[in-house]
Parts: sequence; C-alpha cells; structure tokens
Amino acid sequence: MIEANNVTKRFNDITAVDDVTLSIEEGKVFGLIGTNGAGKSTFLRMLSGVLKQDEGNIEIDDLKVYENPACKEKFFFISDEAYFFLNATPDEMMRFYSKWYPSYDKTRYEKLMDNFGLDRRRKINTFSKGMKKQLSIILGLSAKTKYIFCDETFDGLDPVMRQAVKSLFASDMAERDFTPIIASHNLRELEDICDTVGLLHKGGMLMSEDLDDVKGDVHKIQVVFPSDTDSDSLLDELRILEKEKRGSLLTLIVRGQEREIKDRLSEGNPVFMESLPLSLEEIFITSTGVEGYDIKKIIY
Repeated sequence: MIEANNVTKRFNDITAVDDVTLSIEEGKVFGLIGTNGAGKSTFLRMLSGVLKQDEGNIEIDDLKVYENPACKEKFFFISDEAYFFLNATPDEMMRFYSKWYPSYDKTRYEKLMDNFGLDRRRKINTFSKGMKKQLSIILGLSAKTKYIFCDETFDGLDPVMRQAVKSLFASDMAERDFTPIIASHNLRELEDICDTVGLLHKGGMLMSEDLDDVKGDVHKIQVVFPSDTDSDSLLDELRILEKEKRGSLLTLIVRGQEREIKDRLSEGNPVFMESLPLSLEEIFITSTGVEGYDIKKIIY
C-alpha cells in the first residue's frame, strides 16, 4: 500500500503539488492523469524519493521513502526522460541495476531484450527515443520490484509496443505481487489497463476513483422514441449528466441504477434502446460533477 497524506512540494514561489492525500492499493493498476504542469512528475519523484516533500508524509508499505534504501528496493522508477550512463550499453545498465535490486532477473532481461529486438551491446546513445523507452521498461520489469512508477512511459512507443508493454504488466500482475503506477496526460493510453485513476490539476488531487465503482452508478444509454412521445417529461425524473440528440437518436449519460433508468425510459415505448460502455473520458466528465468544469481541456 502506498499512502500520501497532505503532501505539498514548492519550488520557490511555485506550488507544484498542493496538499495531496492519496492511497494506492496493491494489485491494481493506478493511473495518474493531468496536463503537463499538473504535478504528475513531481508527485512521482516524491513517491520515489528523488525529491523530498515540503509538507506531509509518504509511506510505501509503512516505510518512509526519502533516503531509505530498504524502501527503495520495493520500486523501480521510469522517468519521462530516461537517464543512462554516458556511452553505456544495455548490458552495462543491467549490471548496474542488478547490484541494487536483490531480485534482479538477468535471464528475464536477456529474454525481453531478444523479444523486443534490441541489441544488448550497442551504445544506448545511438538508440531512438522509442528504443530507449523500451529499454527502460525492460530494465524495470527485470528488477522484479513490487511497484513500478512510470512517468509518460507510453509516450514515444508505437501502438504495437504499447500493447506489448500493457500485456507484460498484466502478466506480471497475474504471476506475482506487482502494482504499476502510470502517469500520463492522455486518458486513451490508460483506457484499457487502469483499475483506479487519480486526476491531478494545478497541483491538487481533484479526484481518485475506482473505475468499477463509477461504472456501477453511471450509465450511457441510446434511445429512440416515437415522434409523438413527450420525451422531456420522461427525462425529468432521471439524474441526467449529459444529453445529446442527433436526429431521432438520443444519447444519455445518467446516474442511478440501470434497471430503474431503463424502466423509466420504457414508459415512452421506445422503438430502440441500448446500453453502451462508458469511455474513461466520459467517466471522469461525469464523476467530477462540477458545473462548468471542462475536463477535455484539462486532459487533452
């Protein structure tokens, strides 16, 4: 379990992270979203002990993080701009990390390097941005840590590689005690992998929600009523969060129990009605519930 309580970090007169309280459960993929400058990277650097918070406390499995080697053995941090030693090869970086992580799996490192088609003895400074990202992920997964912190990890990877990395995360979660924490500015990158998502905005944690809990209370329904149906009166009693009409097709995002919603709509004798899955974007738009709050401008 990762616990951050009332965490604040300032750089001179700029408050990068402002009074953030957050719990991250084990065995779930946690997505940390927000625009550039929202505080994601600063927060991850505090989680990993690279930076010390000015206020508040951060603990991983009941251990303080900052300047605590025993705690730092529990996680691997992949930063947005990966750092490698000057003129180092992948094998040299692997040997370096294997000295610091007791469970480092050199056999897995070699297998993943072969699977990704990366040359283990080539100078890393000749790699492309995408290849460096792949190498960082391989080095991190081979450390066999309980947690992995990823800052914009999918940025720079092509769609095939993104899916491959997500599959590796899922495989590790099924086989061992493993919890990925992934920071991104793009909701669509996290759509099919996250169990829980937290939204950072201007340094503050706007919300943190388990997606299954949200989906159980919010529903997207498309319906077509006969032309003589007074649809407005049917909708009055529903807790409608969003409504869009294109021709005769009415698309609703409604809060409440799905059965009760459909029963109410059925009173209008619809000629068509179906439920649709909610996208991650729609979940956050509805979950914030703040009038005039445009999450699309924040995330994209």
